[in-house]
Amino acid sequence: MSASITQNLSPASLIKTRNTHRADVAEAASVAELTRRLAAHDEEAFRELHTRYFDRLYQFLLVIARGQEHEARDALQETLLRVARNARVFDEEEAFWCWLKAVARNAARDGGRRQKRYFTLLERLSLRWNTVEQRANDGAESRLQTILDESLAELSPDERSLVEGKYLDGVATKELSSSTGLTEKAVESRLLRLRRQLRDRLLKKLNER
Repeated sequence: MSASITQNLSPASLIKTRNTHRADVAEAASVAELTRRLAAHDEEAFRELHTRYFDRLYQFLLVIARGQEHEARDALQETLLRVARNARVFDEEEAFWCWLKAVARNAARDGGRRQKRYFTLLERLSLRWNTVEQRANDGAESRLQTILDESLAELSPDERSLVEGKYLDGVATKELSSSTGLTEKAVESRLLRLRRQLRDRLLKKLNER
């Protein structure tokens, strides 16, 4: 028997191998149990998910967001919501982590699209980037988005739903007409009025800061 084989069969080596195997089995059992509880909408399981994967997912999303912390945080929040809605049972940690990364990647991608629509809406309101630069040199993009969120929050629920549906979620006017019971012409007319309201509120808030 060769020395290498003898070494591999030594008591210390066998104990290490056995302990590693036990750890792998315990980890798999832990993941299977956690994901079963997540799929059953167990609140304690979601707290455990947060504890075990929050930092790991955040670092993953921070890379995808190219260091933009605001985008990474938003994508992380959406990731956790999607996991809560669509939790599945996994038997292995590696498979579960691959699924979590896929969910996070999709959340970040969708968030990027929504981010672009924010600025498309600002363009529709005739607020150009240099308008912001005159008032803030640092964090202008995040600040402008915050102001837009504040202005949207001041609309009635129906008005906000209409604006967000059209400009942030990309819903067609025909679909908005169907969901609101308004004619397409009435939807367009209301959107025009709401754009003017938002523009006035945004300019007022920008001048106050």
